[in-house]
Amino acid sequence: MRKLLILLVLCGFTSCSFFESKDKRTEKLVEKELLQIDWTDVDDYPLFSDCDETVSKTLQKNCFEEKLLLHLSADLQEFQLTSEIEIEDLVFLDFRIENDGSITVVNIENKAIFGAQTKNFEDKVTKSLKSLPRLEPALKRGIPVSAKFRIPIFLNSK
Repeated sequence: MRKLLILLVLCGFTSCSFFESKDKRTEKLVEKELLQIDWTDVDDYPLFSDCDETVSKTLQKNCFEEKLLLHLSADLQEFQLTSEIEIEDLVFLDFRIENDGSITVVNIENKAIFGAQTKNFEDKVTKSLKSLPRLEPALKRGIPVSAKFRIPIFLNSK
């Protein structure tokens, strides 16, 4: 009976995390928490000063997109694309809003349709994005994070 009791006590000590350090346990909890976070989505979208941060995520996204697209379309209306052929095509603009609110153009996909005017278009888009009103960055768990976005730009030379 005594040997059985000693065996049970030894099994109890070795089976639990009694001997594991606090650092190890904390590290395991952090790893588990990191695996549960959806890193492909933000909790709060980047916001302009006139967008309400207390509304739902969907309304935040709508406000952000509306203000961004209004600004870009107004600026790009001025850009005159001269072409000998008729163009009806999509160009995709990839940009990133950094965790400090600054904007970086990542890529302009399908920009070859501009030919010699590619550099002018890139400059115009970059200038337009840089002239946006101050943005508050996206938030993930209350921490400012960088967020990448893609918007289509429809070109029509008619």
